[in-house]
Amino acid sequence: MTRTQRKHAIASLITSLEKRIQKLKARSSKLSRARLIIFLSGFALGTAFYYMLNHTLGWLTFAITILIFNIVAYIHRTIEKSAKRHQIWLEQKQSQIARMELNWEKIPFRATPAPDGEHPFEVDLNITGKYSLHHLIDTSVSHDGGKYLQELFLQPKLDAEAIRQRQSIVRELMPQARFRDKLHLAFRLVTNEAIDGKKLLHFLGKQNANPQFNTILKLSAALALANITLYLLNVIGILPAWWILSLILYGGLYLGNQGAADSLLDDSVFISEELKKLKAVLLYLEKYRYGKHQALKEFCKPFWYGDSKPSAELKKITVLNIAVGLRMNPLFRLILNIIVPWDFYLVKLLNKAEAILSGKLQGWLKRLVELEALNSLANFAYLNPEATFPEINPQSNQPLAVENIGHPLINYDARQNNNFTFAEKGRVALITGSNMSGKSTFLKTLGVNLVLAFAGGSALASSMQTGLFRLYTSIQINDSITDGFSFFYAEVRRLKALLNALQNHDELPLLFLIDEIFKGTNNRERLIGSRSYIKRLAGQNGLGAISTHDLELTNLSNEIPKIANFHFREEVENGKMVFDYQIHTGPCPSTNALKIMQLEGLPVDL
Repeated sequence: MTRTQRKHAIASLITSLEKRIQKLKARSSKLSRARLIIFLSGFALGTAFYYMLNHTLGWLTFAITILIFNIVAYIHRTIEKSAKRHQIWLEQKQSQIARMELNWEKIPFRATPAPDGEHPFEVDLNITGKYSLHHLIDTSVSHDGGKYLQELFLQPKLDAEAIRQRQSIVRELMPQARFRDKLHLAFRLVTNEAIDGKKLLHFLGKQNANPQFNTILKLSAALALANITLYLLNVIGILPAWWILSLILYGGLYLGNQGAADSLLDDSVFISEELKKLKAVLLYLEKYRYGKHQALKEFCKPFWYGDSKPSAELKKITVLNIAVGLRMNPLFRLILNIIVPWDFYLVKLLNKAEAILSGKLQGWLKRLVELEALNSLANFAYLNPEATFPEINPQSNQPLAVENIGHPLINYDARQNNNFTFAEKGRVALITGSNMSGKSTFLKTLGVNLVLAFAGGSALASSMQTGLFRLYTSIQINDSITDGFSFFYAEVRRLKALLNALQNHDELPLLFLIDEIFKGTNNRERLIGSRSYIKRLAGQNGLGAISTHDLELTNLSNEIPKIANFHFREEVENGKMVFDYQIHTGPCPSTNALKIMQLEGLPVDL
């Protein structure tokens, strides 16, 4: 399916959903009015029959009214739930169109920590923050799901097999739009707030951190048994009323530990509510028929395999919380705790059940977080049919080769694609060209697609073969008033850090992308510094591309075979600059600074 066809299919579904929601809302409105009419008319008729005919007919009318009212209310709730499901589904599809059109204001955004300026490429490649790669791709509901996707982008596990495993799951998820939509829907139907798994695990750990209740339970159980025994012996006349003394001791032990027990049992109510948020998701993954999707089936194995499935473990907690609910009635609570140490026994059972659940839940949440991130990557691949899954081959003699590679943060209609190859390790591609010709965008395009590739996602290219690289960039350099750094000094520090990373004896080569090297100083010193720096980069354990305006640097290719020249060009047509945004081999044959000045009416002495 082409991009246009996919967009049209989603748009058609949006239209159908909007019509369906309108019908459901209309039915809901009618039923809401019907409920009011049934209640008022039934109450009026019942009252009239009660006083004007006979009491029995009046009570019968009230009963029938309540029955009909409840039936209509049930139907009304069902329609309301259906409308809510359709609304969430509609929002999902609208967000997909927004992602395809880069309509940022309609793409959901969850605030994240400010980008780290010291990171090797986070700021330069617009990986995080608003209008970033993460903003575009992240569809997760949980905080941890979005955070894990960010980690895949910024701190990927550069292991070819791990990347291929993520790719295989994303490939299987990509065409399964229904699976992805239902999983998202399962989250959203339970809560509009992002689920915080760490908070839930913290409360479960808090429950298990009170081993003293075992001793308290044993003492209180012994006293409860003594109470019953002494009471029976007193009733049959063998002993005096010594049970009163043991009951007082029992009451003292209970009251002395009641606060701690109440706190733990109240926490269990919170745990139960949080588990309800996860229940629909966990059960969906447990019962889903994975069929031929073997990679996804294996990945979701913790949810469906073995005796300790989510349904079984959650049922235990549900039953125990029903027992906890009995103590909400003061009379039941008093009777139960007089006979047996009910609260303490519940604490013990909950501790045991939640200790088992805590270990399993940690595994479920970890896998669920990963699944959310992979779902986001699959959604991106689904919305961009022109994308491809890169071939990861660290042993290849050709480190990187791409065809028709484009930037995901540029609108599809304006995106310009390029072909490019790094033939061997140690290569430096020196890119010259005019202002606005596309040099910076090309560097970012290479970088951001490698980030996608190493995360296990699809790259915006028709073909991509790559090895494994550590990424390092120097593109968006900013001065710092607070730290007292000038623009030039900030650039020097960045390039020094890049050189240190290159010379670090890591088994993986470094792929560097440098835009407008040493642009913060004068022409003479920039040329001298650039020549020395580029010479140092060539032939090292890495490869990369450097853009520059200094055409004199292109002569380095005559001195060092590892340096190759490329350029972007422009033409002047009808008094306007025209760019083709295509990379060409060789040094740039022209410049455009003076042309731009002339075209804008500035005085230029040629």
